Formats: sequence, structure tokens, C-alpha cells
Amino acid sequence: MKHILLILGLLSLCAFPSYGKGKQKPVYVFGVSTSFTDSIVYRTEIQLLDSVYLDENKFLPERYTYSYQMKNYLEYDKGLKDRTCAIYFHNDRAKLNKTLQKLLARFKKSNTPVQLINAADFQFKKE
Repeated sequence: MKHILLILGLLSLCAFPSYGKGKQKPVYVFGVSTSFTDSIVYRTEIQLLDSVYLDENKFLPERYTYSYQMKNYLEYDKGLKDRTCAIYFHNDRAKLNKTLQKLLARFKKSNTPVQLINAADFQFKKE
């Protein structure tokens, strides 16, 4: 009987991998867009992705969809063609903000103008 309970316990841990790992943390993101034909770099504010969690490898699931959301917004809503967009993400908003500040300092050092895209104008959405 003890062996059966032990096996059932182990199977339940395998079937429910998030059990026992603690609460999943929310994911924060910001996006950056550049182009060879435009000297302005566009960036979003840091945003919380609702109901999205990092996978077991600490990657954002289907992260390419978020960069395409930003690219489509800039190309179709703002008429800015040929944009390359990158997404930065982290569970810790403070650490992500530190990454953003380092990136902004690099742009400032190279005299690259940075244009903020307000969250009221553009929001990343779970796909």
C-alpha cells in the first residue's frame, strides 16, 4: 500500500509540474524597434503581460508574436515601414527596468534619438 501511494504521489508531481514550485511570477516586457532607413529608435513602456508566465527555461512562450505585434503597429498604424523589433522580458520589473536604462544609455551615448510609444497607444496582448 505504501508503494502504491508513493507511486501515485510521484505521478501526480509529474502530471502537474507547477505543483510544489511556488507561485508563478508575472512577466513584464518592453519592445524596441529600429530600421536602417530611419535613425529614430522606437520603444514601448514596460508593460505587464496579463496571464503569461515564463516557461521552464525562463523564456517567454511564443515571444515572436509580441515582436510582430509591435512591428504591425508601427507599419500599419504609424506607416513606419521595414522595422526590426525586439522584445525584452523578465519576471522582475526592477531588473527589466535596469536593462532598459542600460539600453537607453547606449542610445544616448551614440546620439540616437529614442521615441517613446505610450501604453495608451500600444499594448502587447496575449496571443
